[in-house]
Amino acid sequence: MGDTQQVDERRVARLAKQINAFAKAHGGAEAQVAYLGQRGARIVLVGEDGGWGDLVAPTYETAQKAVEKSGLTAHEAFDGEFAAKVRTGPYEWKRMAGIQIGG
Repeated sequence: MGDTQQVDERRVARLAKQINAFAKAHGGAEAQVAYLGQRGARIVLVGEDGGWGDLVAPTYETAQKAVEKSGLTAHEAFDGEFAAKVRTGPYEWKRMAGIQIGG
């Protein structure tokens, strides 16, 4: 049992390190944790510059602990002012258009 807990703490630390690196690269950041079912949880990150990214954690609890450890503001949902901070570029628009026309 102790080994499993230690592995989880290492994952939390690794995720927190990745979250902090993202925040540093984007002038700060905020996060939202979304439950993915058996696959775990998705940590959505939105930088102060509008850049965004995500990470997947093996459990919702691991994701929450990683966000807490990083010290970022965590949102309950990805909506409103938080979602409005995301800035999409040409790549995203091209991908969204491709999805709409079957590409």
